[in-house]
Amino acid sequence: MLFPETYLAANVYPGRGLLLGLTPDGRHAVAAYFIMGRSVNSRNRVFAAEPEGLRTQAYDPALVSDASLIIYWPMRSFGSSLIVSNGDQTDTIYSVLQQGGSFEQALRTREYEPDAPNYTPRVSGIVELGKGYSYRLSILKRGEQGGCIRCFYEYAEPEPGLGRLVHTYQGDGQPLPSFSGEPVTLSLPDDIDELTEGLWRGLNGDNKVALCVRYIQIAGGSYAQRIVNKHQ
Repeated sequence: MLFPETYLAANVYPGRGLLLGLTPDGRHAVAAYFIMGRSVNSRNRVFAAEPEGLRTQAYDPALVSDASLIIYWPMRSFGSSLIVSNGDQTDTIYSVLQQGGSFEQALRTREYEPDAPNYTPRVSGIVELGKGYSYRLSILKRGEQGGCIRCFYEYAEPEPGLGRLVHTYQGDGQPLPSFSGEPVTLSLPDDIDELTEGLWRGLNGDNKVALCVRYIQIAGGSYAQRIVNKHQ
């Protein structure tokens, strides 16, 4: 089984990625999200904890050239659920859930990002607690001939010690190639600091920007969280 650090170290630019899963002891739901960047605008960010979840912020406001695709909620709580995504589709999911709709219904109204020629995929996930534990993942990406391909993955009975990772790019390139295939299965530890340190080490040193890891206690919903910003 691949470890997160090993998998990420083999890819200089996976882009933005989210990892959901279950600790080996079966006690904690795992949610992790990282961002990377190649441009000054993309690298000029930090994660900041908020009562509702996690926000991106500009590290140096004077360097912001376009805030539309870099400032958003990477994590946002909704009742006993946690939404995780790489863009403002977090707000779409949150709004549709408020109206009684579903994760999938929300994302059927969205598509990949309008950043030609890369057409960055939108990756999203939701951790659902309350009646047991399950999670779902999605990627919205551009088809080879145009149009939007929407993929959904449901993990109704998560396996202890395993997580699934989906990220935006297969690697570096001009233009950037979109992620392909199913979410990658990775091994997870019981220790939040072990996972945080491994993920951060695995991400390319020049391109990594920020990381957040959250371990949510399935019995009760309390959580531990770690945030690492390159701009400390």
